[in-house]
Order: sequence, then C-alpha cells, then structure tokens
Amino acid sequence: QVQLVESGGGLVQAGGSLRLSCAASRSILSINTMGWYRQAPGKQRELVATITSGGSTNYADSVKGRFTISRDNAKNTMYLEMNSLKPEDTAVYYCHARWYFDYWGRGTQVTVSS
Repeated sequence: QVQLVESGGGLVQAGGSLRLSCAASRSILSINTMGWYRQAPGKQRELVATITSGGSTNYADSVKGRFTISRDNAKNTMYLEMNSLKPEDTAVYYCHARWYFDYWGRGTQVTVSS
C-alpha cells in the first residue's frame, strides 16, 4: 500500500509560480508510473502530467512548456513545477501512483487570481 501526501498549493497571481510536492510513504523506486491530475469545480478530473521510473514524461497540451514534472527516488517524492500560471489552472491537484493498484492523495488547492 502507498500513502501519498501533496503539499505546496496556495493562492498566486496570474503569471506566478508554484511548486507542488507529493511525498510517498514507501520507496517509489518500484512505482513505474506517477502523475499529477487536477479537478476544477464542476469539471472532471484530468491528467496534468505523468512520469515513469525511467524518467519519461507526458504532459497535457494545456500545460506543455509551463509545467515540469520530476521525481526524486531517494526522497520518495514527486514534484510539479508550475510556471506562468493562468486562472484556468485553478483546481485541486492530486498526486497519483500506480503500483498494482491506483493510489491517490487527498489533493492540494491551487488558486490563480487574474
């Protein structure tokens, strides 16, 4: 089993930056795929970015060039660096890991003001 805890959310003005962290309760070396998803009010949860254990990344078109996903296996932590934030990035951001089963964090709120 894996517990995931997100942190780093907050309120920021448009054009600003935030760095989200996702701390795992166990080693993430054997977790092939981890990722970030987000859910805005009244909308479905959507993929933001994923990263494999080998470092391959995938991004939603809406965040390409602005967000960077990374993982530090030694710290059992995944990150999401978010730059040039827009009001439409406002959402609850969830950490996800697939290790036999799907595991989710409880989310962290990101609010971008115009």
